[in-house]
Amino acid sequence: MTQPIDPTDTLAEIVTTHPDLARVLEAQGLDYCCGGNTSLKDACEPLGLDADAVVAVLNEADSGTGPQDWTRLDAASLVDHVEATHHAYLHAEMPRLAQLAAKVRAVHGANHPELAEVESTFAALQADFDPHLAKEERVLFPMIRDLARGQAPPFPGGTMANPIAAMRQEHDTAGDLLALLRAHTDGYTTPPDACASYTALYAGLAELEADTHLHVHKENNRLFGLVDELEAALPSAEAAVTR
Repeated sequence: MTQPIDPTDTLAEIVTTHPDLARVLEAQGLDYCCGGNTSLKDACEPLGLDADAVVAVLNEADSGTGPQDWTRLDAASLVDHVEATHHAYLHAEMPRLAQLAAKVRAVHGANHPELAEVESTFAALQADFDPHLAKEERVLFPMIRDLARGQAPPFPGGTMANPIAAMRQEHDTAGDLLALLRAHTDGYTTPPDACASYTALYAGLAELEADTHLHVHKENNRLFGLVDELEAALPSAEAAVTR
């Protein structure tokens, strides 16, 4: 086992050094992506969780595999990884889930009116994600690759602070919509009369939530910090920008 987890560790630190525990935190309702800078103890308190009990569960579940390869990637390589892994997943999965949500609502909506909220909330999530992914792929990620080659960003002061702040805000919006989906689906729990499509929809939404949380964690809590370091290392860079 790797170094034991402590209640003072932040949620982001836990997932970065113990990546196999991401789903354990998910099961406890602990937000390690947008809320990654919160200590485990502080994150447990509003949920009514005993931090020491959660630590015991995490330490028992830790496989000891240590950080995954992405935790060792430089900024340019991490951008490639995020795009090839999480962006590709979203491009393929979101249209499929949108069609499935519409189908399930049409068949089961009369008996399960919450499906209308599931469909509309997912549509809002897709409408948020589509331009977000495009901005990252066409603007932000190419600039990070340029920055890794020593080229200063084409912004006032030569910093990417403002576009990254905008990405963080959009991540928060996506997190809020995912939380709504979880609420509308009662934690992705299918009713007794659920058909195969109904079950597939809720399973897909649960997987989407887990993948997005890890996706946002990699950007918020790893990639953007690497960008800060690259900017600070530029020959013309002044003091590192605090985000």
